[in-house]
Amino acid sequence: MTEVLYHDAYLREATGRVDSINERGGIVLDASVFYPAGGGQPGDCGLLCWEGGEARIATTVKDAGRPVLVPEEDATLPASGTEVQQVLDWDRRYGHMRVHTALHLLSVVIPLPVTGGSISADRGRLDFDMADPLEDKEALADELNALVARDLKVSDDWITEECLDANPGLVKTMSVQPPRGAGRIRLVRIGIGDGQVDLQPCGGTHVARTGEIGRIRLGKVEKKGARNRRVYLHLDP
Repeated sequence: MTEVLYHDAYLREATGRVDSINERGGIVLDASVFYPAGGGQPGDCGLLCWEGGEARIATTVKDAGRPVLVPEEDATLPASGTEVQQVLDWDRRYGHMRVHTALHLLSVVIPLPVTGGSISADRGRLDFDMADPLEDKEALADELNALVARDLKVSDDWITEECLDANPGLVKTMSVQPPRGAGRIRLVRIGIGDGQVDLQPCGGTHVARTGEIGRIRLGKVEKKGARNRRVYLHLDP
C-alpha cells in the first residue's frame, strides 16, 4: 500500500521511493503527497525529482486504491526503487483546498441532498436535489460569507464503517458514497463543539480554518432537471 501523506494538506514536498511503473507509464510511490482525483476534486500536479532526472506530473489518479502519478507526455521516468522528491504545484492545490471547504459550507446554507459536484482552483459547484429555485441568492451569499468570517476550525476524524452505517445522515452526497474497504471512514468537521456547523465523510484536502477561503461570490444557478439545480461559487480575486 502507498502511505497517504496528502491528508496533511499543507505538506508541499516529500520524499518517496518508486514502487512500480504501471503499463501506462504511471508512477506508483511508497508514499504520496499528491492527491488522486476523486470526490469532484482534481488530481494534484507538480514535479518529481531524483538524482539525474525530473518529470513534470500532469495529474494524479487512483488505481486499485493507490495514487498513481501521471507524468506529462514523453517525460523521462525514474526506475523502480529510485528515491524521489515530490513537489506540489502548491498554488493550484491551495485553490482546491479553499474551494472544497467553501463547497462544504455551501451544503450548510443549502441543506438539501447533493447530487454532484466539481472543484477547480478558483471556483466550484454543487448540484442539489432542489425542486424550487433559490428565493434569495444574495442572502445565501451573505450567510456563506458570514460562516467564512467566523474563521471556524476545520479538522478531521475517523470512524468505522459500521458507525457510518448507523449514522447514514452524515452522508450528504447521493451520487458519491464514501470509499469503503479500509475499515474506517474519514470525516471532515467544520467548527468545534457547540460551534460545529458541518460534519460529513470526505477524503479531500481542506484549509485549516474557514477564514482562509476569503470572500465568496455565488454565480449562476442552472436548472438541470425537474429536481436538480446546479449552484456555482467563485473565490473573489
